[in-house]
Amino acid sequence: MLTIFVDMDDVLADTYGKHIELYNKEHKQDLSLAHIESGEVWQNVPEIHQESIWKHAHQEGFFRDLKPIKDSIQVMEALCNKHNVYIATAATQFPNSLKEKSDWLDEYMPFITWQHRIMCGHKFILNGDLLIDDRSYNLERFAGDTLLFDSPHNQHETDYTRVYNWLEVAERLL
Repeated sequence: MLTIFVDMDDVLADTYGKHIELYNKEHKQDLSLAHIESGEVWQNVPEIHQESIWKHAHQEGFFRDLKPIKDSIQVMEALCNKHNVYIATAATQFPNSLKEKSDWLDEYMPFITWQHRIMCGHKFILNGDLLIDDRSYNLERFAGDTLLFDSPHNQHETDYTRVYNWLEVAERLL
């Protein structure tokens, strides 16, 4: 039985897609993932629109209204039945996100109880077997094994074992 830590944003919950959705609504554009090869969403829009994207995470409801990443719910439930699984998310970075992320988990992953939710800043303080995250800076100082969850913003990162979706996570851990 492994102790596994799983990030939320762009691993379980689609923040990248939400940024695109809000950008298109705010600026009457038609940006999609198909238009983006790499980088953050704000790096793929005209400079005059970049600030509006930076403000999204500060908007009330942003984290609450995210869509689950495909297959994440089913695979996470199966992982929880086999391993000790904890959510490890930087919920303290944005004022509204602490409650919104907890509410999101209550709706989509109620099998992850409050005792298995770690809202933190630095993830290297966590002590376990595996960290699944989309940000390499969270993986670099983690003492256990790591999986880099694929996202457009980490396409140039080559120092970590990459997983492209939740079915691949399931193949490795179930």
